[in-house]
Amino acid sequence: MLILRRKKNESILIGDNIRITVVESASDGVRLAIDAPKQISILREELSIAEQENKSASSPHLAAITGFQDSLKHITLKKNKPADETAAKPAEAAADTEDKPEEKT
Repeated sequence: MLILRRKKNESILIGDNIRITVVESASDGVRLAIDAPKQISILREELSIAEQENKSASSPHLAAITGFQDSLKHITLKKNKPADETAAKPAEAAADTEDKPEEKT
């Protein structure tokens, strides 16, 4: 890391095509003017970090996706089950109890 001291209206050159000029210097911060080609992205560090966090938060985790897919499969299977199949089960249970003779105690 290179550390430089610059005064108001003094510049720093980076390569042949980037110039950083001190516009104002105060106790609460420094204002800089950056002259660079349009294809070079210039962002404040905190904005770059926030952008990365937003990207990672907006992309769901694989476990969440597979869990959601499993839920959809369960719902789809439940809806596609024939009506006689679901109605037959309680009737079968009732038939089992009717066929058995009552036990005397």
